[in-house]
Amino acid sequence: MPSPFPGMDPYLEEVALWPAFHHQLVMCLYQILLPLLVDRYRARIAQRRYVGEPTASGEASPERHADYIELRQRSDGKPVTVLEVVSPADKTTAPGRAAYLDKRREWLEANAHVVEIDLVLEGQPTLDYSREGLPDWDYAVTVARAPQPGRLEIYTSTLQKRLPRLRLPLSADDRDSVMDLQTAFTRCYDQGEFAARIDYARDPAAPLPEDDRRWLDELLKQQGRRPAGPTHEEIARVAYRLWEEEGRPHGRDREYWHAAVAQLREQKSGRP
Repeated sequence: MPSPFPGMDPYLEEVALWPAFHHQLVMCLYQILLPLLVDRYRARIAQRRYVGEPTASGEASPERHADYIELRQRSDGKPVTVLEVVSPADKTTAPGRAAYLDKRREWLEANAHVVEIDLVLEGQPTLDYSREGLPDWDYAVTVARAPQPGRLEIYTSTLQKRLPRLRLPLSADDRDSVMDLQTAFTRCYDQGEFAARIDYARDPAAPLPEDDRRWLDELLKQQGRRPAGPTHEEIARVAYRLWEEEGRPHGRDREYWHAAVAQLREQKSGRP
């Protein structure tokens, strides 16, 4: 069963799902990339490793790793292009961010192109650049070409749109290859059997604006992935009753509305 979303699936950001998704996406990108390369290049999947933050009890965190793809010249082994998929840890933890940026700096100093795929909503972006004059986006692919690493090419997408195609730079005397990120994601979602691992009846853990949450709710209901919720009239009636039962307090309209939604959903799910 395909993903219900036209592009990235925000449910995949969850801690329990992301490692498998990250690994599977890199594998699919690798599968798509290989036929695009001429014999002069050698591609392989490598791993970035680092030690995570200590646990709440002060215990040392186990070593973590993240897959990425590197292209090298077959003749001399020199790096040509690196393709990275940003992890939530790269945007939300100090060790993850430091390890990611150190590796990125290492590749740029080796005169390699660096392609960054960021499909994570939470946390702070790993790259700092102005969005002035650019449309709003949720997800981005940035390409830093070796001659001018500070001049980024940016491909963007939103939750409600398909993921972009991107130009993958190679050696200066070779034309760019074109990769379709949506094709890689679709293959990844299918091969990883993520449809059977996600509970679309609940909200995703990823932070979403209210407009996107409403759109997500309607989309999942239309596709039968989420049961139809209570109507506006039903919610209003229950919220009014709850408000009256507690003495009609002022300034708590939103609280009673959400309480009414929760109560009606429990009733419709058959929970006591």
